[in-house]
Amino acid sequence: MLNGPTSRAMLAKHTGLSRQTTTQVVLELERDGWLEVSGKMQGKLGRSAPTYELTAGSAYVLGIRLEGEIAQIALANIRGEVVGEIAAATDPRGGTNVVRQIGVLYRELTDTLGVPRDRVKLVVVGSPGVVDPVTGHIDIAPSIPHLGDINVVEELRSEIGVPLTIENGVKLSALGELWQGVARGARNFAYFGVGRGVGMGIVADGKLLRGGRGAAGEIAYLPLGGNPFDPSGFASGTFETAANVDALQRRYEGYGGAAGFSVTEILAAYGQGEAAAVAAIDETARLLALAIGAVHAVIDVDLIVFGGSIGLRPEIVERVRGLLPRLMREPPKVEASALADRATLVGALGEALHRLHAELFGVEAVRRELTLSDLGKGRTPR
Repeated sequence: MLNGPTSRAMLAKHTGLSRQTTTQVVLELERDGWLEVSGKMQGKLGRSAPTYELTAGSAYVLGIRLEGEIAQIALANIRGEVVGEIAAATDPRGGTNVVRQIGVLYRELTDTLGVPRDRVKLVVVGSPGVVDPVTGHIDIAPSIPHLGDINVVEELRSEIGVPLTIENGVKLSALGELWQGVARGARNFAYFGVGRGVGMGIVADGKLLRGGRGAAGEIAYLPLGGNPFDPSGFASGTFETAANVDALQRRYEGYGGAAGFSVTEILAAYGQGEAAAVAAIDETARLLALAIGAVHAVIDVDLIVFGGSIGLRPEIVERVRGLLPRLMREPPKVEASALADRATLVGALGEALHRLHAELFGVEAVRRELTLSDLGKGRTPR
């Protein structure tokens, strides 16, 4: 069902249930509106059998990308098809004002689409900061004021009225790439988000690695690029302070480049061979290569996916690729994100669909093996 219409015989084969049990389950799901007959499949003996697929309007999930500059919401049906999106600049007051803003956007989107809100079953939010896996409390999210001062999970659940989970946005970007991006089929890889902030999402053996406190992948705090014992590093992290957009701009100016240049302008100067830009880009690439070396030594990934306003740039990707063979014997592949700034949103939708399918249809033997990359092949959200 994850990949389109299928017969009861195929369902029995994939789930390990008897044909009789499968027939009973399918008829119950059809009666309850979760499945519908989509056509017929010709059997080996010439007999045809009905094929079933998920009923598109039976249930929906909501994916939310929440960042310092944008609040973006997408609604997908149970088949993984995105039916609508809405976005707005994040309320600069932060805290409860952002919670109310998301509620307004959600209601506007469902009203516009004519989707009954009682059919929205799950919400997954991608947020900045470290998200506690038990309480959902958000720490270290300076891009949205006062977000750590409230119980975001409880307040959003109350505002939207739907079961809700919050996940770090970079981790969801990793899941987005696993599901519909450049990491399809990968079992072990890391997603590096490098822009205004720096973070990492890790997929190990096909599953997202969160860590005991939800802080797995917080490479902002790697002791690289500065003095890791400087107390100011607790605010943003030693490595983030040395590798983010602000650092690239400071570095460029320090090498004699013009003040106030954007990342795009610095990279344009790099393409023209300007000495200050070449030096600044080279130093940034070296720091990123060192971070990859540290990560690879610990978790042995096959692939690094770069995202973010710095990480997406081909000049950065190529320079890092060129440096890695000088750092390690068998460097991982390095690719730019295929989803760009949609990676978090796609990951949120994919995680929500994964959870919904497991809750509604999960046979234990299947649930244990199912990973996000198995979901909705060929149904890329746009």
